[in-house]
This record gives sequence, C-alpha cells and structure tokens, in this order.
Amino acid sequence: MRLDAFGFVVNDMEKTLAFYRALGLEFGEPEGEGHIEAVIDGGIRLMFDTAEVVQSFSDWQPPTGGGRRMALAFLCDSPAEVDERYAALTAAGSHGAVEPFDAFWGQRYATVHDPDGNPVDLFARLDAEQAD
Repeated sequence: MRLDAFGFVVNDMEKTLAFYRALGLEFGEPEGEGHIEAVIDGGIRLMFDTAEVVQSFSDWQPPTGGGRRMALAFLCDSPAEVDERYAALTAAGSHGAVEPFDAFWGQRYATVHDPDGNPVDLFARLDAEQAD
C-alpha cells in the first residue's frame, strides 16, 4: 500500500484552480462535473471535488467551528520567491494569514489561505540565497 492522493472539497472550483495554478500546479482535464486532479512530484495526486460531487456518494458535511486539520506547504527556490508568491496571491485576493518573515528554524516563511480558508505555507531555506 502507498499514499496515492490528497483530496479536498472546494466551494468554488474556478477560484481554487486559479489559486493553485498561481502556485505552479498544472491540472489535467476535468473528470466529469466537479472533479479535477494535478499530479505532483513523486506521482501523488492532488484532487479537488465540489461539495455536490462528494455529497452524491457520501454524507459529507462542511466542517464547523473554523478549525482546520490540514495545510499544504510549498517549497520555494529562494526567500525572495516566498515574498513574491505571497505578494502575488494576496494581490489576487487571497487572505494573507502570516506575512513573510525569517523564522528561527532557518526558513523564510509565510502563510496564505486558499479560497476555502485552508492554510497554505510558502517557505524557502534562508541559506538558499547564498546557494544561487
């Protein structure tokens, strides 16, 4: 057995795709109404389904209480890219949850929320600037 995919239920497929495409993900053709996938490094799939699709075969309900149980993290090539991606995503309307900063653990780090409010971390090693 191996991990094959991460699946997310989304409210607005177009906004979600625009957000994750801005992070560099490429999506194939939709597989029917309300489902699309991107194959990411290592062959893992990132899948998005609308609530209507998920509710067509399960009793799924949206989470309540505002808490999140997941986050995605995107490794950037440099600290400058963290700043650039954060600026581009927030300029496009995404909520900036944590502005870019130099973290004590040696990374340039920031967090934005995707259109459904899920946290997405952007990070790069601080010493990546010297490696260039």
